[in-house]
Amino acid sequence: MAVHPLRLSRFNVTSLVLGLAFLYLPIVILVIYSFNASRLVTVWGGWSTRWYTEFFNDRAMLDAAWMSLRVGVVSATLATLLGTLAAIALTRGAGFRGRMLMSGMLYAPLVMPEVITGLSLLLLFVALDAGRGFVTVTIAHTTLTMCFVAVVVQSRLARIDRSLEEAAMDLGRDPLRAFIAVTLPLIWPAIAAGWMLAFTLSLDDLVIASFTTGPGSATLPIRIYSEVRLGVKPEINAICTLIVGFIAVVIVLASLVSKLSSARGESAAPL
Repeated sequence: MAVHPLRLSRFNVTSLVLGLAFLYLPIVILVIYSFNASRLVTVWGGWSTRWYTEFFNDRAMLDAAWMSLRVGVVSATLATLLGTLAAIALTRGAGFRGRMLMSGMLYAPLVMPEVITGLSLLLLFVALDAGRGFVTVTIAHTTLTMCFVAVVVQSRLARIDRSLEEAAMDLGRDPLRAFIAVTLPLIWPAIAAGWMLAFTLSLDDLVIASFTTGPGSATLPIRIYSEVRLGVKPEINAICTLIVGFIAVVIVLASLVSKLSSARGESAAPL
């Protein structure tokens, strides 16, 4: 018997449309006004790409964007490495007495207010007499995002059958080679998803970066916030539109990774 696809009721369609409008209508307005020719953000003056040109000629804004990109890539890579190692240790160390305590300490930053995390890191850097800049912001973002990576990778590791790795060791592989040959290919979609999540969180962070950055090393969110405090400029709309487009590309790539994993008969970690 043929199975007919489930049809949405009128109520479901209305709820879906209202939900999507609530989420994306402000973004659509932002994108439209980024092409506004008028200098006044609330007065429509016709279509123009003038403010995109202004952004690419704004050296201070480009430096801030480059700073955010560098911090995001380096901190996401460090967080992925440390978070994956932590996830492996917590998953494999079932008999470890302090496992519960270590898990709680690792995941505490997930619910910790960012103001507290930023202030504590600031006090640490001051105590160490460390000059604030690229390195301190990168360390702070690694601290912030590592726990998110650990959650994603650990959820994937928990669903992997250890007997596959044990079979590889029975065939003569040492534990490290068995892990690399069997387990690593199975968890790499979760690792990739964790990296993308960490990169996005780093790119978006304002609070922690404001505590740990120094003169000449402002990130893009800090720069945008400083500009907005003096009034919204059409150039800000153009910058935000570019960020929305970049995030959309990252989400599409993450979805493709998840779909590729599913096609290979694997259950990828939630993105």
